[in-house]
Amino acid sequence: MDLSLWSGTPYPLGAVWDGEGTNFALFSEHATLVELCLFDEDDRETRLPLTEVNNFVWHGYLPAIAPGQRYGFRVYGPYNPEEGHRFNPHKLLIDPYAKAIERDIDFGEEIFGYSWHQPEEDLGFSDSDDTALIPKAIVIDESFDWEGDALLQTPWHETIIYEAHVKGFTQCHPEIPPELRGTYAGLAHPAAIAHLQSLGITAIELMPVHHFLSTPGHLVDKDLRNYWGYDSICYLAPYSGYSASGTQGQQVVEFKQMVKALHQAGIEVILDVVYNHTGEGNHMGPTVSLRGIDNASYYRLVEDDPRYYMDFTGCGNSLNVRHPQVLKLIMDSLRYWVLEMHVDGFRFDLASALARELYAVDRLAAFFDIIHQDPVLANVKLIAEPWDVGEGGYQVGEFPLLWSEWNGKYRDTVRDFWRGEDQTLAEFAYRFTGSSDLYQANGRKPHASINFITAHDGFTLNDLVSYNEKHNEANGEENRDGESHNRSWNCGAEGETDDVEILQLRKQQQRNFLVTLMLSQGVPMLLGGDEMGRSQNGNNNPYCQDNELSWVNWELQGENATLLNFTRQLIVFRREHPTYGFREGRFMEPRSRISPGLTRMGQR
Repeated sequence: MDLSLWSGTPYPLGAVWDGEGTNFALFSEHATLVELCLFDEDDRETRLPLTEVNNFVWHGYLPAIAPGQRYGFRVYGPYNPEEGHRFNPHKLLIDPYAKAIERDIDFGEEIFGYSWHQPEEDLGFSDSDDTALIPKAIVIDESFDWEGDALLQTPWHETIIYEAHVKGFTQCHPEIPPELRGTYAGLAHPAAIAHLQSLGITAIELMPVHHFLSTPGHLVDKDLRNYWGYDSICYLAPYSGYSASGTQGQQVVEFKQMVKALHQAGIEVILDVVYNHTGEGNHMGPTVSLRGIDNASYYRLVEDDPRYYMDFTGCGNSLNVRHPQVLKLIMDSLRYWVLEMHVDGFRFDLASALARELYAVDRLAAFFDIIHQDPVLANVKLIAEPWDVGEGGYQVGEFPLLWSEWNGKYRDTVRDFWRGEDQTLAEFAYRFTGSSDLYQANGRKPHASINFITAHDGFTLNDLVSYNEKHNEANGEENRDGESHNRSWNCGAEGETDDVEILQLRKQQQRNFLVTLMLSQGVPMLLGGDEMGRSQNGNNNPYCQDNELSWVNWELQGENATLLNFTRQLIVFRREHPTYGFREGRFMEPRSRISPGLTRMGQR
């Protein structure tokens, strides 16, 4: 193979095949040398120094490299954590612009930039090579026959969102072939799509599909894994573990086929994206991508002690959204998923962290400005989780125009109302009628409120009416993890019971919640499986439970089948009554009182 390296171009970043060869480009402001590492079928490595540098972008072009080529980078520079630099050329690094990654990262001491056997912890330098543990990025052919597919652009007032996990939604479906379960192809299967269509769902919101760190160290010893996927490692590559068609780049084609199939069924695809932090964690975390490429540029470091990371997320680090290259990475990722993968919108995890240019959350932050003016992103659905764990991070109602928000106040108020808390009626009226007190003043419409009772983070609907306390013992943290104040009510007994009256009350409460959700003004979001009475046995934080506890159970019997039919009829009612207030695109006029038909605690 001819490995003569041409100068290439600094744009676009990543590995881009032009039909004749591949251009490689990587940004690193503080590096002293970057090596492109190519791997053959026997995992033999060839290193090629990238000698061309423009605007801190190291680049080169290889005329012989075609789709299927496996590659990574080694980046040289100072290893001085106390000054914020953690370069280590012994660590193979994943391209942050990779479009496909072959497999999961394997856990081991070698993926850490420091030695576990030195007393100074992360200040010590590790010279152990981690090539065998790090998956290789893959050069892909981006061509695909979309057959005229385009974004659906379903109006907000007609939108009904269904939050689901690619694997959890399909893993146990009896009508999906076993080899497709848990995959993008499984979600594209007619049986999966038929369920969504029968419900009347217009958009499926997928939990993270960006390639993520699946086995962080704190879970390895417990024989658990990162099921939810909120530890992204690469923002342009679909997670390889959800692919039924292989690991050599086919996952990209499979994802596109899934989107096309859902679009043909009239269902939009919204991605839950995690641009606030990465899976590399805090100063004791592994070095697998951005940390080794240019730690001081990509991450928000403590200004007077850059050995450590600012952590607005509770996950160990925060991306440095003040740096133009980080903003570029986020924007390039978002545009790629819209233009090349045809997704219809995004839900931004812990979005307040993206608006922290200094320390406080800033509604005029550059992140919002560049999205507002972007001709691609200004026309897709943008949903914020409007909080993070930093001071002042709870920002429900404070996001700018174009943005909708997970309305945490709606969730809390409706839960309190139906469990009989005092002094919630006036608050309930605001939430039921679109939360004008939160969104009207700055010109936003009722669709700014994404109304939800339950989501992946917390109790399912069944558990919300069956448990007063969380039961997270299976997570191996002695029930310390997860939210303790759930605003739940077990209706008289904790967990499973044979008491007929309690069971009837629980069924009524589930219907009360669903009716409230579907008749409220704003955009309803249903947690996948709630329509079938899915339970997590009281676990309100099953982020590490990649098993039957988290997967949707499709064996419908008795009351679960009844609840499914009830939910279907309820969505039909909402859809067929567009003139009623909950479908209007503007806020209702104030009412003097709430309809006397609304009561609490399951009473008629």
